[in-house]
Amino acid sequence: MSVTATVPAESSDDSPPEPAGAPPVRRRWPGHLLMALVSTGIAVYVTKGLWADPYNHVLLRNAGDQAFFEWLLGYGWYLVSHGADPFFTDLLNAPSGVNLAVNTSITVYIVALAPLSHFLGPQVSFVLVLTLNLAGAAFAWYFFLLRHATTRRGVAAAAGLFCGFAPGFVSHANGHLNWSAGWIAPVVLWWVLKLREPGKWLRNGLVLGVLITAGFSIAAEALFFTALASGVFLGTWALASATRAEARVALPTVLKGLGVTAVVSGALLSYPLYMHFAGPQSFSGTGFNQRYYVEDVAAYLSYSQQTFAGWAGLDSSWLAPNPTEETSFFGLPLIVLVIAGLVLMWKRADPGRRATLRALIVVGVTFMVLSWGPRLQVFEFETPIPLPYAALAHLPLFDSALPGRFALVLVGVFGVVLAMLGEMLLKDVTVSSTAQTAFGAAYAVALVPILPVPLLTIERAPEPRFIADGTWKRYVDEGASLSSLPLASNVSADAQRWQAYTLARGGKHFAIPDGYFLGPGGENDTGRIGAPWHWTDWLLARAGRYGEVPQVTEADRTRAREDLAYWNIQGLFLADRVTGEVGPEYRSAIEMTARDLFGEPQRVDDVLFWRIRPGVDPVTPEGG
Repeated sequence: MSVTATVPAESSDDSPPEPAGAPPVRRRWPGHLLMALVSTGIAVYVTKGLWADPYNHVLLRNAGDQAFFEWLLGYGWYLVSHGADPFFTDLLNAPSGVNLAVNTSITVYIVALAPLSHFLGPQVSFVLVLTLNLAGAAFAWYFFLLRHATTRRGVAAAAGLFCGFAPGFVSHANGHLNWSAGWIAPVVLWWVLKLREPGKWLRNGLVLGVLITAGFSIAAEALFFTALASGVFLGTWALASATRAEARVALPTVLKGLGVTAVVSGALLSYPLYMHFAGPQSFSGTGFNQRYYVEDVAAYLSYSQQTFAGWAGLDSSWLAPNPTEETSFFGLPLIVLVIAGLVLMWKRADPGRRATLRALIVVGVTFMVLSWGPRLQVFEFETPIPLPYAALAHLPLFDSALPGRFALVLVGVFGVVLAMLGEMLLKDVTVSSTAQTAFGAAYAVALVPILPVPLLTIERAPEPRFIADGTWKRYVDEGASLSSLPLASNVSADAQRWQAYTLARGGKHFAIPDGYFLGPGGENDTGRIGAPWHWTDWLLARAGRYGEVPQVTEADRTRAREDLAYWNIQGLFLADRVTGEVGPEYRSAIEMTARDLFGEPQRVDDVLFWRIRPGVDPVTPEGG
């Protein structure tokens, strides 16, 4: 999640204490509690499909990412019980392993929820984190806006709910435990703004350093966006003539606090940063095409699938790279409302407030242009018009980001504008009742169509008894490889999630070849999704995804023997059902292909099992 600091300078210090004899201050905690309950209720509503049966339901639009994060949550128990490395594992992609530091390892989550994952399973931990991410984002923005943009709880609540459940973040809730963590930005920004407090630079720097460390673990890309947006906002604000003197006075305190932050976060992140940039299985760039994962200009004026308007058939989801990356999709009414609100506030603002509005506008425009990527794209047509991202794409950090996600920063910008506009409309006596009514109606027209709808889920293949009951332990040595068929990938993730459930239970464990992760091996020494595929991968994947049964030759069997030896596989099994990218795969085609490659299996519990012995041909009866 990434949004930007947008705070009026005059409200960045703590409020002064009430003078003696002042009337008692109305307690605010009931209002805060109500906001927490509303946020949680909406988050549960959005994720209700998973809550209905977390063990057997999977997100329709991103089963692969759900499996990856469930694997991390299962690995959390293995991590704390075995003292393993949180940033590298050889349990995936055997024998090469996977660098988790470049794979959003959500270390804070997996360690904190390790007991829950152990006793109730990573499936429950996954939906819990997803729900709390959405609810926490709305509540954190509510608190931030109530402190820095408005004094009215109703206004802060409405704007906070918009930020927490904006179309881009609900879209990313389709599997992304990193990008759905929208609470990171307002919490980090809160302490960034506190750096200017006189005499508290040590405390504030320490807290900010710890928050940055946690944010790096959960969503490093989003933390980068937040830092970049903060710098753009504060730099623009500090250079304004009306605020330049105030910024100059605060600068020494801010720099001391930032120094402490750098020391603390640098010390805590020294190892994960080394692993990220120079550790084994690290890489530069990304496994995704930056010219494909951009935001279409028309998407800003359209509606996504995960909104009320989308449910009503008004979505333009074809403008997005996929259903998880619908990162803007604010709709034309909201864009008009934000622009009209900025114009109205600008006309009525004093120089100090105009400095804040100018900084907001600069951040919004900057990140909107960045989200368009290296070439301007309109209605899916890539024009030859070059954009700034073309010059940034190969720079460190930018080379690992997906341009379209920069649009998420505008969620925070719009949230602050909505809160500041609401404050002005309700507080400024010079605003006519007609204008108040018109803007009130505009709020409804802009926000109602983008209300979230529940994430879509489908049934997934249940965990076979062969795994759940531990029968596999009779056939596989400790740490050797075992896999279901087809082998794990982003579009066929059963093998990875069943390994995750085993890791979460503790005790004996096994490794798997391949898997869904980012690793080296892409074009021009960049990253790629998963490991480079072997011939056996291709045969089984095509069978499962397309129902294609190949004419297996002796050369295919020779390659299969070589692949199995490379992976150190001691067993392969095929469950009665196989989960694909958007539903069941062609199990019968997988079975026919596997029989031709590996020989006749045996029935063990509820799976077909091929026992693979070193030095023994798997296609012979002895290998079967």
